[in-house]
Amino acid sequence: MSVNPQSYRDLLAKSDPTVFNALLGEEQRQREGIELIPSENYAFPEVLALLGSSFTNKYAEGYPGRRYYGGTEFVDIIENAGRERAKKLFRAEHANIQPLSGSPMNQAVYLQFIPPGETILAMDLSHGGHLTHGAPVSHMGKIYRFVRYKTNPKDGSIDFGALREVAKAERPKLIVCGYSSYPRDLDYSQFQAIANEVGALTMADVSHYGGFVAAGALKNPMDAGFDFLTTTTHKSMRGPRGGLIVCKAEHAKGIDASVFPGLQGGPHMNQVAATATALHLVDTEEFRLYARQVLANAKALAAELMKHNIHLVTGGTDNHLMVLDVMQSFGINGAQGEKALDHAGITTNKQVIPDDPHPPLRPSGVRMGTPAPTSRGMKEPEMRVLAGVIAAALKQHDDAAHLAKLRAETKALCARFPVPGL
Repeated sequence: MSVNPQSYRDLLAKSDPTVFNALLGEEQRQREGIELIPSENYAFPEVLALLGSSFTNKYAEGYPGRRYYGGTEFVDIIENAGRERAKKLFRAEHANIQPLSGSPMNQAVYLQFIPPGETILAMDLSHGGHLTHGAPVSHMGKIYRFVRYKTNPKDGSIDFGALREVAKAERPKLIVCGYSSYPRDLDYSQFQAIANEVGALTMADVSHYGGFVAAGALKNPMDAGFDFLTTTTHKSMRGPRGGLIVCKAEHAKGIDASVFPGLQGGPHMNQVAATATALHLVDTEEFRLYARQVLANAKALAAELMKHNIHLVTGGTDNHLMVLDVMQSFGINGAQGEKALDHAGITTNKQVIPDDPHPPLRPSGVRMGTPAPTSRGMKEPEMRVLAGVIAAALKQHDDAAHLAKLRAETKALCARFPVPGL
């Protein structure tokens, strides 16, 4: 049966109304609410078009010029374009854009270059690291011996003197940096210097902020001599859900072999195509302006929240995200804060704070960031409005009528700023 692309939604509505109605509900939720989870964003419309394209139908195990299937002349074009674009944006010698997501992307580095049981030095999860940086509940945390570095409790800085001593004592094979809930930029040159001292490889997982690195708004680890940079392609880059790895030329064969056939079979070529186009759109002045606005919005939101006497971890932000200590500020846990903000039309996520005494499902903090509202065109004035709504919701977190009134304010604000692609 031949179907006109314009009628795909009509076909879905008839064939599976349960899923179709859920789709309509999600679209309405996104239109009428503010997405402040820093890892969430709105994909470029071009990305959405490619994810639903005929590239979905094509198997292409292998790499351009060395495939295990025929009919790959066009998928070779898109993958080669994406690899070259990634190399240019991150100033790297090699790129692989096939990883299906962030976790296998990082695993590809670990499993190829670090023998099982060896030591890896990475940021403590509660201080801003990520599950894939060796959390005990992850498989990588069971395969490798992870040791931790933390931040200074006074200002959130990284004590590189202490980090150096840990590295000298533990002799890690790999030093990992990058973050999912750390509100500051990093000094990659100091990480690299310590790695050079102890003979370790270096990997920066910039999944949360890869778009800002590519746009020149935040520092680039590859400029400091890092061996590997990994990043997801959605979040700050507004691409598809997926991952990419760039590295030094000496690691190219190992990375490619680790991704395929080491970890996965056929790449998702619709995702690869969407990644290539996202990288093309990131390499524009329009996106560079967007990246700078995201950071400006984050600083404005953070400053305004602190005016409402809300305590922020590290006392502010240098990047796109911030962590509110709602336990200290309001006497509630992060789950309560997340729920109250949900009722006010603001989507965030509960978040542990450094050395949090409370469990992950009832932590002390709430995490938020500015990529998604900036994609809708919001700027500093809207951040000040949002800060007021956030403070009001958290102060009266159990007042349903009050939260409903705030939700109406959020909806009115959103009506002025359409969601890209919807």
